[in-house]
Amino acid sequence: VQLQASGGGLVQTGNSLRLSCTDSRRTFSNNAVGWFRQALGKEREFVASINWRGGSTLYADSVKGRFTISRDNKNTVYLQMNSLKPEDTAIYYCASALRSSETSNVREYRYWGQGTQVTVSS
Repeated sequence: VQLQASGGGLVQTGNSLRLSCTDSRRTFSNNAVGWFRQALGKEREFVASINWRGGSTLYADSVKGRFTISRDNKNTVYLQMNSLKPEDTAIYYCASALRSSETSNVREYRYWGQGTQVTVSS
């Protein structure tokens, strides 16, 4: 599995970004996929996860109602981020889980992308 995260950038508070996570080898179609983030000086934290079919999702409380995770029927998972806040500033990583159902447990994710920087200015 080789995951590639993209779509990060610099935006102002209240704006939106859409991140993409692409599996170049098309091998995560049977696995849950998650997004995590790590701000400078902080631990990596869970953001959102989606099951293998795309019909069930899980979100961190801090992003509920603002972020939406989705996946297409090929090899891409998206994270739509609306109403961005300065505290959303972090490097965002996508990861493929070892299970088909969504999970917030970082230990259940085996394959990780390289991360994409999201910066929200106030």
